[in-house]
Amino acid sequence: MSIHAVSRTNRYLVFIWPALAVLLAAALWAATTVRADAEHAHAETQARKDAGAYAEAYEQYITRSVGQMDQVTMQLKFSWEKGRDAGLLDELRRDGMFTDAAFRVVAIVDRDGIVKASTRPALIGSDVSNSAYFVQHRNHISTALRIGAAPPRFAEGGELVMFTRRLDTLEDEFDGIVLMAVDARYFTSFVSPATLGAGGVVALAGLDSRLRAEQHSDGAAFLDSTDKLLPAGDGLWSRERGVRQISGADGQARVLGWRHSNAYPLVALVALSHGAALESAAASWADSRDRAIAMSACLLLLGAAGSLLARRAVLREREQEQVQRAYRTATESGNDGFYMAAAVRGRDGAITDFRIVDCNERGAFFYGMTRAALVGSSLSQIDSALFGEALLDTYRKAMETGFYEDDRKMPADNRLNISWGRRRLVRVGNGLAVTLQDISERKAHENQLERLANEDVLTGLATRHAFLGAMPAILAQAQENDAGLALLFIDLDEFKHVNDTHGHAVGDQLLKSAAQRLLSLLRPSDQVARFGGDEFLVLLHPCEGERQAASVAARIVEAFGVPFLIADELHAVGASIGISMFPRDGQDAETLVRHSDIAMYAGKNEGKGQYRFFDPALSNNLNSRARLKQRMLEAIERDQFLLHYQPRVDARSGELLSMEALVRWRHPELGVVPPGEFIPLAESTGLIRRIGEVVIDKACAQLATWREAGVALVPVSINVSPKQFLRGGVQRHLSSAMARHRIPASLIEVEITESAMMGDHDDILAELASLRALGVKLHVDDFGTGYSSLSQLQRLRMDVLKVDRAFTTELGNSKEGKVFFQAIVSMAHALGMSVVAEGVETAEQLEILRALDCNEVQGYFIARPVPAADMQAMMQRRYLLEAAIPACQAEG
Repeated sequence: MSIHAVSRTNRYLVFIWPALAVLLAAALWAATTVRADAEHAHAETQARKDAGAYAEAYEQYITRSVGQMDQVTMQLKFSWEKGRDAGLLDELRRDGMFTDAAFRVVAIVDRDGIVKASTRPALIGSDVSNSAYFVQHRNHISTALRIGAAPPRFAEGGELVMFTRRLDTLEDEFDGIVLMAVDARYFTSFVSPATLGAGGVVALAGLDSRLRAEQHSDGAAFLDSTDKLLPAGDGLWSRERGVRQISGADGQARVLGWRHSNAYPLVALVALSHGAALESAAASWADSRDRAIAMSACLLLLGAAGSLLARRAVLREREQEQVQRAYRTATESGNDGFYMAAAVRGRDGAITDFRIVDCNERGAFFYGMTRAALVGSSLSQIDSALFGEALLDTYRKAMETGFYEDDRKMPADNRLNISWGRRRLVRVGNGLAVTLQDISERKAHENQLERLANEDVLTGLATRHAFLGAMPAILAQAQENDAGLALLFIDLDEFKHVNDTHGHAVGDQLLKSAAQRLLSLLRPSDQVARFGGDEFLVLLHPCEGERQAASVAARIVEAFGVPFLIADELHAVGASIGISMFPRDGQDAETLVRHSDIAMYAGKNEGKGQYRFFDPALSNNLNSRARLKQRMLEAIERDQFLLHYQPRVDARSGELLSMEALVRWRHPELGVVPPGEFIPLAESTGLIRRIGEVVIDKACAQLATWREAGVALVPVSINVSPKQFLRGGVQRHLSSAMARHRIPASLIEVEITESAMMGDHDDILAELASLRALGVKLHVDDFGTGYSSLSQLQRLRMDVLKVDRAFTTELGNSKEGKVFFQAIVSMAHALGMSVVAEGVETAEQLEILRALDCNEVQGYFIARPVPAADMQAMMQRRYLLEAAIPACQAEG
């Protein structure tokens, strides 16, 4: 090249470089402006998102907080309606309620609007009958919580939110209200510049009331005040949720987010300062502008010195080389596989393949290759036999979208050194940067957790959760195909006895064997699960009707009738089955399970080891039992139980020695409910304990009444149910009642059935010892119906043995009856126990008992159970067998 040519070139460069610098500066300012606009738009969008998110979080906080107030007022309502105790609030405060400073006023207002009780004594006696909230509750039967602003008499200068709830009488008539005023800051006090920024506002507003509590980030709070910054609703937040820009009362623009509570007529409002939200965008624009100015100056300088540009280009190349070396060092030391894949395009520009241009050794190891062998290979060569076109399609999709990430299960053919991988593909120019992370161990752990959640560890069957989770899809498919299903609820009979007597290890083995036997009786399409304990569920899928379901149920009952061989010992349990049919007995899993459970229990009550189909009448029986239970609870509260007394006399002289207290229930609508109807239900529901306590209190109170009347008293024997005895507490309640009524131990006898003493001997002996320490006599009631042994009676050291009426009835019918009774009398006398014959109904039975040396008798032949007044007459009469009155008494 000539000197002139070089000069021309240099001249051209003098103009070209400045022109290029100007063009670059213009492009820089255009990019800076576009970026600033994007930052501003992003800030606007983020402010709306933040306002919406804060409103949602604040709504959840309000709903939880108001929910707490709802529960507190509901608890206070129930407590007041139960006892109507004027000291209830003081008692609750002593128990730790209403101690929070936020509870400014808690009050009970009677039906006339007069404050009857209050945590602020000065309010007691105030009249609120003209207040809107009182009138609303009085005129509306709803017991729902009402929310509004507290009137000035309750606020005392503070900002309070008031919660009220209606009180009802037992006949659901209006009986006043529960009132609770809470500091409004309790719902807004978390606001500060740190949370919402300067100028932020939160507010709680009522949808159907004028309630409005507002707090600013500077700490100022207002309730129904003219100083509020946010405008009134007027349809502003009529929709359930939303975000919009508003102008506050102070002229400041804000981004308002609102959300309605899903449980209460309240709306949560959060307003963020619009200016504060755009500060970051403004700051970013200022920074970008300053950088653009500086870079423009640099470009002009660079345009004036071409040599400097060339030198900087060389420096950039060196820096890139350093970055590549650092990348190589970082990837080779990590556990993840890294790949650089370049796109291979056809003549039409479409991607036909990818070529691996770089990778680390870890990435090559995943494919069972070395880095040298993998680099340069095409994707179709190394993956076609493993994944076919699927992998190539994934790479193409990543090139289109710029990013792709997923978890992928690798083929299980031992060709790869990874079973599960997490892939991340990022487009870089005309290729992809691929990261492959080995997550095999984590996936194996997740699969193990899923298996444990869906598979019963003991039996290997599906769990209750997994079974019920799969039911909706099965029911939907059956409904779509117009197919029938049958759900069998199976309960093992006598399993508890095996588990208690032979231990949990034998019980677990029995459950395993039962599951295996059950599976052997069913088809592969049927679903089986362990519902819990010794209960199993079987879904016959499909089922052609009751006949098929009954056939399977009968087969299961028959199979479970064969004892199980566990540890060289046979255990007979049997099975009771309830059956519900889809769609006849239910359209969903919960209903089908409930109905099959009801059918199973109905069949078990009629006799174990059978199956029974669900009948709607069974639900009615359960509802009747539930109503009877509720009436028993009301009977305890309303003192509807009373005692009758049956005398017990000396077998020879006829002298009254004791009497047995028998509970009776006189219902105002049902009349006298027979003990046979309510005692079994009380036993099964646990109410027998409370009824037993009532009997103890009434018996002691009656003895005290007779004593004050000057009657010569005889002891009263009180029956203690097995559940009452085994749960303990009889001694404590009995000693308390005796002390309260000043009844000596010599006038109390306790009757305990044989079945109550079948359990842990140490616990039974301890409970009997505590009763014996009171000085009361202990009776074995209904002897002969349980499993008492001679050695057991000797250890228990009871005072009296009451022989069941079944033995008394046999006295005049067979010789064996006398022999059995004689054996019982001899055994009891040998152990130092007196013998009482129950159920004596004839003179013949009485004569036989006298001949057998029976000590005392009780039954209809002497007297039926009578009320307290008739029993008093018997105590005054003293001798109840006329033919047996001693001569001295007859002459007198």
